[in-house]
Amino acid sequence: MGLLSQGSPLSWADTKKHADYVREHGVRQFINIYNRLKERQGDVLKWGDEVEYILVAFDHSAQRARVLLKGEDVVETLQALGENVNPNHPSLWRPEYGSYMVEGTPGQPYGCTMADFNTVESNMRLRRKEVLAQLRSNETIFSITTFPRLGCPGFTVPEFEPKQDEAGASKSLFFPDQAINKHPRFSTLTRNIRHRRGEKVVINVPIFKDKKTPSPFVDHFPNDDGEAARAAKPNHIYMDAMGFGMGNCCLQVTFQACSIAEARYLYDQLAPLCPIMMALSAAAPFYRGYVSDVDCRWGVISASVDDRTREERGLEPLKTCKFRISKSRYDSIDSYLSQCGAKYNDIELTKDEAVYQQLLDAGIDHLLAQHIAHLFIRDPLTLFEEKIYLDDEHESDHFENIQSTNWQTMRFKPPPPNSTIGWRVEFRPSEAQLTDFENSAYVVFVVLLTRVILSYNLNFLIPLSKVDENMKKAQKRDAVRQEMFYFRKDIGAVCNPVLDSCPPCANGTDSQDESYILMSVDTIINGKEGVFPGLIPIINSYLENMEVDVETRCSIYNYLRLIRKRASGELMTMARWLREFVGAHPEYRHDSVITDRINYDLLVHCDDIARGKADCPELFDKPIHKPPEHS
Repeated sequence: MGLLSQGSPLSWADTKKHADYVREHGVRQFINIYNRLKERQGDVLKWGDEVEYILVAFDHSAQRARVLLKGEDVVETLQALGENVNPNHPSLWRPEYGSYMVEGTPGQPYGCTMADFNTVESNMRLRRKEVLAQLRSNETIFSITTFPRLGCPGFTVPEFEPKQDEAGASKSLFFPDQAINKHPRFSTLTRNIRHRRGEKVVINVPIFKDKKTPSPFVDHFPNDDGEAARAAKPNHIYMDAMGFGMGNCCLQVTFQACSIAEARYLYDQLAPLCPIMMALSAAAPFYRGYVSDVDCRWGVISASVDDRTREERGLEPLKTCKFRISKSRYDSIDSYLSQCGAKYNDIELTKDEAVYQQLLDAGIDHLLAQHIAHLFIRDPLTLFEEKIYLDDEHESDHFENIQSTNWQTMRFKPPPPNSTIGWRVEFRPSEAQLTDFENSAYVVFVVLLTRVILSYNLNFLIPLSKVDENMKKAQKRDAVRQEMFYFRKDIGAVCNPVLDSCPPCANGTDSQDESYILMSVDTIINGKEGVFPGLIPIINSYLENMEVDVETRCSIYNYLRLIRKRASGELMTMARWLREFVGAHPEYRHDSVITDRINYDLLVHCDDIARGKADCPELFDKPIHKPPEHS
């Protein structure tokens, strides 16, 4: 989840006093990194995935499933058995926001050989096995995006009552502070977001209107002091804590590029793919024990960390704040970084003009300078007393303080000081899938796309305003089958990532308006004659020219088949499958309510599927062991 400093966390009032200092020195730290490493070339193409998991305890006699609050202990044990004794251990474990969560990554990044694609799933299986070895027989680990009854009474083991104590972190009606990881960063983030905003965060998700769902659906809050009643919308599921967003799980992939120019090019080219991958990986239809009318977590997590004041949200005139800010700090990107993308930067970009000028004066180009100046309109949310005064030449904590709390669909990541790591980009929109096979498929698909983009110098750029429209569509119920997305038709209009330039259009005019059309996810992924060639056919063409051993080719074929069939609707997304399971459950009353028994039966079945004890032909085909010809 970002920088995990140790020390004494400051309150928001004290953090605010140092905000300008942190920004000033964060910019200096970035300038130092840039000047030192801007000419760095030739880094090997490396990549790795991050999977977030939820720990769950079953009470089989009572037929209940609840989140298990021992993530910190599990991580500590796994680190002690793994990386602390063997730096080459095949897995790494880190804490996450929820005390019922853990995050696992491969111990070493994957490289540029095709055979690496055949090790992703086995590594994910190893991670799952390592956690299960630390759990009791009635406990398990899930790579699911949301726990369906998160925030319902008694949803944790051990059980705690939420307290609306001003001294607490979230002051939530539903989410007890004990469900937040004990590391001071997490509770401090939660408390400081609330204090900076001036009120609790507000999350309203439209409820799915089933045959017996009350109309209007109006929630009731027995312990409310009036704040929830004012904030909750009719026909919406109301939530009031950071945990409802950051307590969900996702699947992320980070790539090391060969140079800063290539990193900027990849950042831009992957950005229009973010909403497409979100719709394709949709896995989050349930919130606070209700069936919602959205399929993805993005809007929920965006609202859960929205620290903007009323002034910054445009609800009151600017008096004490500097900027009107159009988005939460967890949202889609607001500017492309390469010259190829410059003409598609059609979103008004709020930036700190002083920071922007400071970066220009340091020799940083306009596009990168405005990106950093836009990130630095935000305040630091956590600050440790011991980490205020740093050596800007050799440390980057102040830069990372701002950078790591701008949670966007893509992240451009400079090399850490005194490290062998190069310029990187992080792909962040995908939802966590139920099985290691599915998670591997999404990871391998995105990594193969980067290889194709770089090999063929492809161009997926469209105006960022259209990407934002796509982001809204991608979260809708069954978007993968029902929605049409703006996507570039002529992806062969080459951008050169090294020269960072684009050729003029054939007719000498700007063809921006004609470069994109509305397409279905099926067309984008699988292609449609006369419309678009399709991403998987392009990947297959790329693979035909590569030397790939039979076993790896077979794995890739199985992964691409899953993506292809999810895009066409032949196989369900996780979100659609979850809806259908609940809809068919004998205890479901068609009132949009997920009872304890429904939740228990669902998660028991999910656990059987994830462990390979049950098939699920609606979600994925059985893997084949010999790739067909011309696959």
